[in-house]
Amino acid sequence: MPTPTEPTATTQPVIEFRDVEKRFGDNVVLKDLNFSVERGERVTLIGPSGSGKTTILRLAMTLEHLTDGYIFINGDPLVYEERDGRRIPVGKREQKRLRTKIGMVFQQFNLFPNMSVMENLVEAPIHVLGLSKEAARTRAHELLENVGLPDKANAHPTELSGGQQQRVAIARALAMDPQILLLDEVTSALDPEVVVDVLQVLRDVAENTDVTMLIVTHEMSFARDVSHRVMMFDDGRVIESADPETIFTNPSQDRTKKFLSAVLR
Repeated sequence: MPTPTEPTATTQPVIEFRDVEKRFGDNVVLKDLNFSVERGERVTLIGPSGSGKTTILRLAMTLEHLTDGYIFINGDPLVYEERDGRRIPVGKREQKRLRTKIGMVFQQFNLFPNMSVMENLVEAPIHVLGLSKEAARTRAHELLENVGLPDKANAHPTELSGGQQQRVAIARALAMDPQILLLDEVTSALDPEVVVDVLQVLRDVAENTDVTMLIVTHEMSFARDVSHRVMMFDDGRVIESADPETIFTNPSQDRTKKFLSAVLR
């Protein structure tokens, strides 16, 4: 795959984490986290289990409570805003509006088992985006073609393999036409022989769209191929951030070198 084309820098990041803190009880998972992602940029988070990578994605989806700090989507506060020196919760309607700009693909697919593949794909576009049934179904058929499952529209998730379910989950996320796509270890629950198919679908998405991606993966070759930037996480903080070539061939931090030595062995 060719080297990713660099995104055009804009004055306003698509995603910004500012002074973010996340605690689970007394356990501080993220502390003083600051980073941003530009429009069209693909950023991969790597690091050991428990370093806080998935928590970052869940905070961006508002699936976890933000303990402190701020998250911005296109410059708009997602969870809290600062007003008169105080940290004030964002209104539910505004949060819902911003959430429609974000799609997420989970480790465990999270498809609705009682719905057909088509119903899984059109439910949110119709009820959240307000698309007509015809427009939503047309888009869904296009996406199923793109992920290599044009004949599975009437199947139910239980009739599909794990790799097929994950490809449907990717199509479902894209059906909302998101600006931002969050990918959380999307191959970790799959058998090794189907991983390549799912990663190829994501490579195609990266190559053929300008969607902004924030990726958590243990597939280092995938991270190297599709990313504009790779960030090494450890103990809830970014310890190194650089282009893939630098990270994978000449990392500056000993912790990064040790981690990559272990996962690439």
